[in-house]
Amino acid sequence: MNSTGFDNTHRIAARPGPAFPYIVGESPRMQGVYAVMNKVAQGDANVCIEGENGTGKELIAHALHASGARRDRPFVTLDCAAIPEGLMESQIFGHVRGAFTGAVATRPGVFALADTGTLFLDEIGEMPLHLQAKLLRVIQTREFTMVGGTQPRRVDVRVITATNRDLRRAMREGRFREDLYYRIAVVHITLPPLHERAEDIPLLVAHFLREKAAVHRKSVRGLTSQAIEALVAYRWPGNVRQLENWIEQAVVLTDGDLIGLEHFPGLHEEPRPAPLPVVPARRLRLREMEKQYILETLEQTRWNRAQAARLLGISVRGLQYKLQRYLGEDKNVAGILSAAER
Repeated sequence: MNSTGFDNTHRIAARPGPAFPYIVGESPRMQGVYAVMNKVAQGDANVCIEGENGTGKELIAHALHASGARRDRPFVTLDCAAIPEGLMESQIFGHVRGAFTGAVATRPGVFALADTGTLFLDEIGEMPLHLQAKLLRVIQTREFTMVGGTQPRRVDVRVITATNRDLRRAMREGRFREDLYYRIAVVHITLPPLHERAEDIPLLVAHFLREKAAVHRKSVRGLTSQAIEALVAYRWPGNVRQLENWIEQAVVLTDGDLIGLEHFPGLHEEPRPAPLPVVPARRLRLREMEKQYILETLEQTRWNRAQAARLLGISVRGLQYKLQRYLGEDKNVAGILSAAER
């Protein structure tokens, strides 16, 4: 294959995916994630999203909110790891004027801001124990009192949390309340690291390439086959966020219309595991990924082979050669091409 193509409250726009409008990925692991999301999106069950940094936990939270009954109500985000412990209670519950030094005005917290909508508490594992108890009470009673206040306030909020920590281990070590855990984790969604869904990498590359090329006004038509194969084989310690960053960096750095290995300096700067022996099964997997991406590009261009070839970064003749090869390998391709050209 020769190419592919904060503040606390914000919304995300992305290319519509097969199951939810903000997510790119069709691997079996992501299909499992979609299956759970489909079951909980319309309800009000509290959801805990677990996964490494950069896997897209906030993206999943946005998608659940946007697909549910509260979609037209507020979506409020609080990053528990970014708030100093001394300010966190005020951020969560708000404070009244004069509650502490510097409280010159009454300010609402995230629970008040998210009333009737969804509150996303990112990195919930970083919340101090004494605030975990207060959070538990709000979830149980749907009432809270502002810092320095005396009157409880009713609130109707769906709580979605996320963590990159093992909360079960934190419970065993006394760092996370067991009763809170079972309140926030009525449903679990576990996001796989990017290297465990490598078949999604060409789709993500194509998505980010379109997005970043438009932002930076670059006419980048694709990646070389060597670049794509290297990206698929890479371990991605920073997951999808790292891939997005690298694609944007490559778009900015390139002077031509094709991105190659030289535009990904991180591939050479970071230690990489010794390459595995090349076996037929691995070649077949990469070939299948190539075929899938080419057929998807053809579908995207309504089977205009000249336009598809431009997006893929290959010649029309090269595209024809690949299609002829697929026809000889897979009888289903003949049916797809025949139906598309009718």
